Amino acid sequence: MAAARQTGDTDLDVVVVGAGFSGLYLLHRLRELGLRARSYERGGDVGGTWYWNRYPGARCDVESIDYAYAFSPELLRDWVWTERYASQPEILRYLEHVADRFDLRRDIVFRTAITAASYDDAANVWTLVTDAGELVTAPVCVMAVGSLSSVKRPDFPGLDTFAGPWYHTAEWPHQGVDFTGRRVGFVGTGSTAIQSVPQIARQAERLYVFQRTANYSMPAHNGPLRREELAAVIAGYPERRRAAEQSEPGIPVPWPATRAAFDVDEEERRRVFEAGWAIGGIGALTGRFTDIFSDEEANRTAQEFARSKIRAIVHDPAVAELLSPRHFIGMKRTCVDTGYYETFNRPNVELVDIRSAPIQEITPRGIRTAAAEYDVDAIVFAIGFDAMTGALLDIDIRGAGGRSLHEHWAGGPRTYLGLAIAGFPNLFTVTGPGSPGVLSNMALSIEQHVDWIADCVTWMREHGVERLEATPEAEADWVEHVNELADETLYTRSESWYIGSNIPGKPRVFMPYVGGCGRYRRRCDDVAATGYAGFTASRRNPVPG
Repeated sequence: MAAARQTGDTDLDVVVVGAGFSGLYLLHRLRELGLRARSYERGGDVGGTWYWNRYPGARCDVESIDYAYAFSPELLRDWVWTERYASQPEILRYLEHVADRFDLRRDIVFRTAITAASYDDAANVWTLVTDAGELVTAPVCVMAVGSLSSVKRPDFPGLDTFAGPWYHTAEWPHQGVDFTGRRVGFVGTGSTAIQSVPQIARQAERLYVFQRTANYSMPAHNGPLRREELAAVIAGYPERRRAAEQSEPGIPVPWPATRAAFDVDEEERRRVFEAGWAIGGIGALTGRFTDIFSDEEANRTAQEFARSKIRAIVHDPAVAELLSPRHFIGMKRTCVDTGYYETFNRPNVELVDIRSAPIQEITPRGIRTAAAEYDVDAIVFAIGFDAMTGALLDIDIRGAGGRSLHEHWAGGPRTYLGLAIAGFPNLFTVTGPGSPGVLSNMALSIEQHVDWIADCVTWMREHGVERLEATPEAEADWVEHVNELADETLYTRSESWYIGSNIPGKPRVFMPYVGGCGRYRRRCDDVAATGYAGFTASRRNPVPG
């Protein structure tokens, strides 16, 4: 706890909340600019989501060589990724390496959560309160808390009576869990489940997978990343990164779609989908035609292809039918897997449909649905997060005049560019609502956000600006723009955590920006180039004499 005593400082220029991908790069950039910054992190070390999510099979769904920082050529050259899609341990080692290489830990206070943050109108400073009751102040505050870091808690009746252990995938024991010879109940079939179910099935004596909604998953075709392949990519990395920055998803798409689904006949359409399936990855099907995200009939062609693949993999037709999603493909974040559907061919794995027979309660012996009771020794909950807004609203944030963020967002999140909030001066959010963040390669979007924030803080200092605040008009215009773009797609006609439908009582608002990384980047650059249009700036009084 010695580090915690460093709170209470009043000589910071910027205070950062979080020490994951965003927080680490922020500290590096701010230090380069000669600014005094400190980060507060509730975890015991760096890593953010990769520190907490240690469940079996945890892995990135963006290729390793793209899910990385690009700010340091030396870092790019020296770090050797070992797989096409890096696992959680490897990504965590990478972030630990970054922290070591740039000596970042000396400016991070670990095992310290921020519970409140308030803006002092008179002094133009933010005061943050830690969970130990200590204070830290700085003129500028950056929330680098992550989009998927506020855990959705299981609230099933009777959970406290269960005789065995239960686990949440987002708070996995660091020492790991051995399920050998045990009967396991697994609740959830989203991205986390699709990664971890095949791993747990290899250990457990019996695995019951409780599914309410089936999800689409594309093959990862993961494997070792050969040294010569990695070296070739690094040699041409600047061009690769520029292509990613101007793309929609933030990755260098090798096959940009140029045709609509019905510009070709059925045979050619299937050939195109087969080629995508052979490449694998998130955009295996949805990236093959221009109208998959906007046209219902075009989307249905990709759906049908995906379901045909599931039917071909899963031996039991009834199980295959249950595993075949019926919603629009791509409107929930498409999953990437290694052997997920094949797992349901194993004799020790049973799929339990809780849409037709919901979970009624957790009993001392296991899980009781409306149809049966399943005796288990352990339960795993993979039920997701209060995405994009949860981690911010978990902190009591109060801006100008004491207005709370809860009040400002009572009808859903409102931001300007996903970076700033009207009424909350000198407060910045990394990959906040209204940004492409969760629809993109997060590493690339984070780097762009951090660079923009660092440049903005530099501009404030160079121009004597003490207070910079998004205007209500700019915020309203951006929210309208985000909504207009979303309404042109099938996203707003789908149930997902993108609109908060997984959290009871959460306002149903589509939160990400669907215009793509390139379009978003150009808009952010234009705002900066015009002297931060959409912001009001209050300058210091001139020094007499």
